Amino acid sequence: MSIQQENNAYRVLARKYRPQNFDQLIGQDALVRTLTNAISSGRVAHAFMLTGVRGVGKTTTARIIAKALNYTGPDGTAGPTTGPTDDCEICRAISEDRHPDVMEMDAASRTGVDDIREILDGVRYAPTSARYKVYIIDEVHMLSKNAFNALLKTLEEPPPHVKFIFATTEIRKVPVTVLSRCQRFDLRRVDVETLQSHYKKVCDLEKVSAEDEAVAMIARAADGSVRDGLSILDQAMALSEGAITVDRVRSMLGLADRTRLLDLMEHILGGKGDEALTVMADLYRAGADPQTVLQDLLDITHLMSKFLTIKSPPATVEPNMAGAERNRAADMAANTGIPALTRVWQILLKGLGEIQHSPNPQATAEMVIIRLMFAADLPDPATVLKQLKDGTIVSGGGARAASGSGGGGAVASIASGSGVKMMAQPAVAAQPVAVANSNLETLADVVGLLEQHGAMILASQVVHGVELVKLEPLRIEYHPAPEADPKLASDLSKKLTQITGQRWVVSISMREGQPTLARQHEMALAVERTAVMANPVIARFLSVFPKAEIISITNQED
Repeated sequence: MSIQQENNAYRVLARKYRPQNFDQLIGQDALVRTLTNAISSGRVAHAFMLTGVRGVGKTTTARIIAKALNYTGPDGTAGPTTGPTDDCEICRAISEDRHPDVMEMDAASRTGVDDIREILDGVRYAPTSARYKVYIIDEVHMLSKNAFNALLKTLEEPPPHVKFIFATTEIRKVPVTVLSRCQRFDLRRVDVETLQSHYKKVCDLEKVSAEDEAVAMIARAADGSVRDGLSILDQAMALSEGAITVDRVRSMLGLADRTRLLDLMEHILGGKGDEALTVMADLYRAGADPQTVLQDLLDITHLMSKFLTIKSPPATVEPNMAGAERNRAADMAANTGIPALTRVWQILLKGLGEIQHSPNPQATAEMVIIRLMFAADLPDPATVLKQLKDGTIVSGGGARAASGSGGGGAVASIASGSGVKMMAQPAVAAQPVAVANSNLETLADVVGLLEQHGAMILASQVVHGVELVKLEPLRIEYHPAPEADPKLASDLSKKLTQITGQRWVVSISMREGQPTLARQHEMALAVERTAVMANPVIARFLSVFPKAEIISITNQED
């Protein structure tokens, strides 16, 4: 290749638009402000630690610092600067990675103590032409333990003409002894708005037209990384032939149409299986990646949860989303609720893990959607606990027959399959009521007081193990049932004393007491079961279906 051809060789956007000074560095305002103030005032640290995700500007910042400190101007007499450095020969050499006093080392490929020893041997010598010798070590966390130890002493007290700049994506792997000797800067992910504005400027400079929504999609796909977004933009320019459109970017990234994703979420939350799976199949045929679809559904779930949690207009919560789509997501959130969205989030999160190891991602995504549809109308845990406590859970799928007429009656759920046996639900469940400490007139009051104070296990032991003999103020006497806990008397005495602030005496009697609350409940259930079976409608039903069984009885009001 000739020199002319080499000079005209295409440079990717990530290299072509790499920032050359602090003014061009985007999305890192705090870092820029600190470094420019330090350089202007002469309070420059001897070692810097730059950390952040890939593509946010760690190595670029390191080179900018090296140029700023070694700037001499066009005539070679200027001091360090925070502005442009294009007119400085030393800075141009640093940008082109050919200056002998600014050395870059990749710790991923040079991890040993011998590699660090080469640096330390050169530290004692003054720079050849620059003001400072600058050592830039990229991915510094890859250095071995011995290499870090060899670096410590020099890093703590380097010669005045030496500066160290480290860059890493894994700050937790860097020893604390090294971190304590460096001035640390955490480079932030660049927000979508800043990336979108930057990419739009790049498109204008490259004389390529681009739809705003297409640029926004690229900015979102960049995930806070300027370099990743520029690489995607480079690919989009090559694909789009001078005009970057939403459809081409969506096809290139394997993204799904946001409107279709909202359709899919609406069908899932509504339990509409045919429609949801049809939309999923259409997205797959259109080129959408199943894993990306689940990720997008996860993002929509997060957005809907934010709409319900943050007491602000949806436009304030998510200003970058199209108005119609944002309002639709907000309406769906209002009709769904946080408990359901939490379940959707958990199922999608688990589904994403499954799809990564699946031989058929589309089938896995469809199974996740089916799982979501069946979980969409499940009650939240608080409702289930209340129904269990109230005894109002009625088994579905069986025949329901009413017993009695008039204002209220029992409803029996009957399973007609052979071999199906389910425990009957209580006909009249004990309702937890607020009980004052001094108003314990019945054993049920004692149980209610224990439940109010969170002693659920002890309350259950009282229900099943206490055959009450006598209940007086500050005194309980009972005969233990066969399944009673041997420590029940002492545990109950301690808990009641703790709750009421008065000493309770709980003693065991050899006299026979009343049946336990659990036994009383069983007897009441048996009486009501007999009454239900005597109902002509139920009796006729049982005669027609001899294998049917009554599995639950609940009270029903008009």
